[in-house]
Amino acid sequence: MYCIETYHLKYKFSERETVLNDINLQVPNGSIYGFLGPNGAGKTTTLRLILGLLRKQEGAINVFNKPFDKNRLEILKSTGSLIESPSFYGHLTATENLKILQKVYRCPLKRVDEVLEIVGLQNTGRKKTSNFSLGMKQRLSIAMAILHNPSLLILDEPTNGLDPGGIIEMRELLKKLNEEQKITIVISSHLLSEIEKMVSHIGIINKGSLLFQGTLSDLHLKQMLSSVIRFDTNDVIKTAEIILLNGTNPLIVNGHITIPLIDNEGIAGLVKQLVSAGVDIYQISTIKNDLESIFIDLITN
Repeated sequence: MYCIETYHLKYKFSERETVLNDINLQVPNGSIYGFLGPNGAGKTTTLRLILGLLRKQEGAINVFNKPFDKNRLEILKSTGSLIESPSFYGHLTATENLKILQKVYRCPLKRVDEVLEIVGLQNTGRKKTSNFSLGMKQRLSIAMAILHNPSLLILDEPTNGLDPGGIIEMRELLKKLNEEQKITIVISSHLLSEIEKMVSHIGIINKGSLLFQGTLSDLHLKQMLSSVIRFDTNDVIKTAEIILLNGTNPLIVNGHITIPLIDNEGIAGLVKQLVSAGVDIYQISTIKNDLESIFIDLITN
């Protein structure tokens, strides 16, 4: 069951500028979905369309298994969001800001203290929010987004501008909301390294097209499949011939031979044949593409 599904979503700012092209997003219930792509890839436009902040042009959007355009108010009542910069009254305290929203949402007053404790701002007292650090402001924004106890939380680049400590705090907070509050979370970012430690599912978008969608395990499998084994020997030509006779295509680059990843038995067999043929083996190593490299490859190819 998907919390969010989009079908053939397209969006243009003008006839010459296509921002989104056939986006089929699938966000599973209970997941933390990382929506990744470089700046200008179409992440914010997609999230604005899902929240009804932009008028849909082509395609369909379902949230909680219901068409958004026919159930807008009902869906938004169960959705929290933070798009771009956090917004609150700087001359008020965290509690005062939340009490204003509490009246709008008509949720219990005790919920104000509950969300302040959840985000770790319960001891800010009379401190004005204009004097908050950026990390504190981001946490207050999360508190405002979950005040009405939503089932879905949509966050656009919530770690922007945070220092490493702030990024870790945000990561732990979102994991806590997902695990303890059972909130489905969609979080956009242009850096895989920032969010790969917390997401369960990933969508990668570039130039308005969805290039990859699946679990984090699927991306790790892609990482394994893109890894290679490198042979350093004293006879590159003979090494390549023996590898080719074993049904594997070798690639010679700068005097090194690389082959796709094979199992230990296959490596052992090649070693025996190379030694028998009088080839000196200097080194055999596995070269793994990290997830960040795969991400870069996807958005640059």
